[in-house]
Amino acid sequence: MATSTSPSGGTAGGTQRISLGGSNRPRQPMHPGRKRLIFAVLLVMIGSFLPWLLVGSLSVSGARGPGLWTFYASVLGLAGVLLPFPRISGWHAVVLAAVAIGLPVWQLVHVIRLVGFGGWSPGPGMVMVVAGGVLAAACARQLLRRPVED
Repeated sequence: MATSTSPSGGTAGGTQRISLGGSNRPRQPMHPGRKRLIFAVLLVMIGSFLPWLLVGSLSVSGARGPGLWTFYASVLGLAGVLLPFPRISGWHAVVLAAVAIGLPVWQLVHVIRLVGFGGWSPGPGMVMVVAGGVLAAACARQLLRRPVED
């Protein structure tokens, strides 16, 4: 327990206990879009490091390419989850959705231009990142349009 001291340096009338626990004031309810954004952030974070391309028996990790950028965007999405302001959380979700959809699509177009459609397939990491991006876009729409219901 913490003790309070008087300005002169001694204890104020002995030791006085101070509660370091939470306050008793009511919390603002969590927006449903923020709850879904948690799942989108987890999908993008995990998918960023899983294999993005499967070529025969080899796999190419997302961390070797744009997976790091999608991971950075998911950290920004996590900040949006933790903020109590729905509009700001919505804009964080917009950035997450843009990166988590845009970079995998760019990666697919780049691979198709290099080798065509034969001999490779998208990996589970790329699929998870795109799914997280689509979910983040839905969360952004929900956070930017609908106020919190009491």
